[in-house]
Formats: sequence, C-alpha cells, structure tokens
Amino acid sequence: MSVESRFDAVIIGAGAAGLMCARTAGQRGRKVLILDHAPAVGRKIAISGGGRCNFTNLRVDPKNYVSENPHFCTSALSRFTPLDFIQLIEKHGIAYHEKAAGQLFCDDRARRVVDLLLAECRAGGVTLKTGCAVRRIEKNDAFVVPTDSATYSAPALVVATGGLSYPQTGATGFGYEIAEQFGLAVIPCRPALVPLTYQPADARRYGGLSGISVNAAVATGSTAFTDALLFTHKGLSGPAILQLSSYWRAGQPVAIDLLPLLDLKEAISKWKCERPKAELKTLLREHLPERLVHVFLQPHGPSRPVRQLTEADGEALARIFHGWQIRPGGTEGYAKAEVTRGGVDTRELSSKTFESRKVPGLYFIGEVLDVTGWLGGYNFQWAWASGHCAGLFV
Repeated sequence: MSVESRFDAVIIGAGAAGLMCARTAGQRGRKVLILDHAPAVGRKIAISGGGRCNFTNLRVDPKNYVSENPHFCTSALSRFTPLDFIQLIEKHGIAYHEKAAGQLFCDDRARRVVDLLLAECRAGGVTLKTGCAVRRIEKNDAFVVPTDSATYSAPALVVATGGLSYPQTGATGFGYEIAEQFGLAVIPCRPALVPLTYQPADARRYGGLSGISVNAAVATGSTAFTDALLFTHKGLSGPAILQLSSYWRAGQPVAIDLLPLLDLKEAISKWKCERPKAELKTLLREHLPERLVHVFLQPHGPSRPVRQLTEADGEALARIFHGWQIRPGGTEGYAKAEVTRGGVDTRELSSKTFESRKVPGLYFIGEVLDVTGWLGGYNFQWAWASGHCAGLFV
C-alpha cells in the first residue's frame, strides 16, 4: 500500500458530522481522508431549512434529544456549543437571522454552510474523495478501507454515514452494518420528525381539510407539544406533529387540542350572555378555519344559536375540540422523515471521544448514533458537537 493511501484517520461520510470531524482533526495536524459515495458533499445540509439551513438553536439542551441513553449527549453538547458554531459562521461572513424559539437560519442559501465546512477542511489539509463507494471494512493492525478506485488504511476509522432519512440524497444503512460487523449493538431504527398518516376511515373524514394549518396542543403518552399543526391529504404534519412523531409508537393514539388558548366551555357561557343569537359555527369561525369547524361540528348535529346550548352540549363540544383523539395508521416513512430515531447504541461508546469501548480506533458520530434531536436546528448542533469532539481524539 502506498504512503499516499495511509492516513491517521479515515472518515466515511461527508455530511455535517463527517466534515466537522475532518476539519477539527485536520487542523490538529492529523492526516485525514474523508470518503463519500455521493458525487457531491453535504447534500442534506444544502436542502435543509427550506434551502436556508437551520444550522443551530440558541436553546440547545440535552432534554431536546431522544435516546435510549439520554445522558450521553450532555458532554459533547457542553464542549461544542451553538456559540462555537456561530463563531465559525461569522468568521466566514455568513449572515443569519433568528426565527421562533432560537432557531438560526442563513440569510443566504444553505450551500454557504457546506462551503464553510469545505474551506475549514482545506485549511486542515484534509483529503476529500467523492463518488467513492466503500465496499467493506477490514481490520488488521489498522483499519483497511477498500473502495472502487483504491484501498486506504488508518489506525482510526470514523463512521459518519448518517441515518436512513431522505434516501433520495443517498442515505443508506451502511453505518449500522459496520457497527454490527464489529459487534456493537444497534437500537432499532424508525423514521422521526415525520408526518403521521390517517387510517382509511379518518382519511375519508378529514382528507378534505388538506392545507389547513392551526395552532394545536398534541400529545402521545406523557409527551406534548404546542405548535402549528398542518392537515394534509395523507394525514397530519406541521411542527407540532413532526416533534411528536419522534415519541409516537405505532398503535398509540394522539390527543389533539384544537383550541389550546381558549376554554370552549367558558367561551360558550360568555357567548350565551353577550351574543345569544349568534350561531355556534359563526363564533367558532373566529378561532378556527371554516372548513375545519364544519367537519368537526357535523357529529353534533345542525348548528344552533348559542342560547340553545345546554351544559351537556358545552361538555360535548369541549370533548370534540379540546379532546380530539386520532389513532394514526403510520408515518410517511424515511422519504419524508427529517431524521432517523435509533441507531448505534451509545452505551457502546465513550461520551468524551466517541470511540468504541470494544474496538479501539473505531468511532461513530452524528445521525448514525441513537441520538435524535428536536425540530429546529438541534440535529445540526449534534452533528457539529459530535464531529468536533471525535475530531479532537482521532
């Protein structure tokens, strides 16, 4: 094997975590090679945030992450913070703005973040090879990585292959295969931050509401979020549902309050005094879209003036609008999922270095791990933090 084919570290995957790891290790003076089977790097970064890249969140906290080992993420998130990545953004002159709940987006196109990472890798002398499929991994004295064009070796191998979400960008399960090859446990995977779908009867009843968005409180089990809910022709989406999907399990019901800022029973009592002749549907249209009001009032019979509503009517209406329960048929799958829940079991790794406890020199970072962030920049911050922290040790 030629000297050019020997490196200090080989990183598989040129996404957010892989590029950050390469940048950090390269700027430490390590000889780093990063390989990706796709023809271009950072494809998920480039399409993220509607093309603007929601690159971090000012309110990052370990509680914003889901994992079978919930404390694992704490160390890395504390050692590479949103402010650390903001410094990089500002160093490269990328303008940005804050949206709701601390979410930071580029003013310009998301490609600027990819360009930032590539420039940082060049500064560290990193070798990048794209369109380079890795066939398998071998382990002798060092890790041996055969590809279609050459074979490379290094004492450190970093797996930054991402999850199964967005297969159209080239996502595969190769990282999980590597973990299993070397005897590491993998938590079963499923789509997360993904729209939920109707069962057939609900599709017939609610499909006509497609395009309507309302603020709603949604809950499954002990987990609840209040945010925008979007009706689609297939089911339910919007930030509230995407957040909840990371916690939802197949077969579980979802409870939805369509009027989280209004106590409907109290409002009806008030309307009966102040606007007794007004019809209920007219008053509800002041708080909810007309099509939605029509669909949800149908089971309650013809609309009547509020003065005719009894206390039992008020309780029934409160159940309809505050206590809507629906049992989703499933999700829209990895093609629509922003991230993958599950992955390499973090109990197999050091939370400081991201190195396998069983296989010295083998590291896993980013989405391939069983760490799933909330919607709103949290998953990118996990990529930056895990990549940077591993890059300090490879």
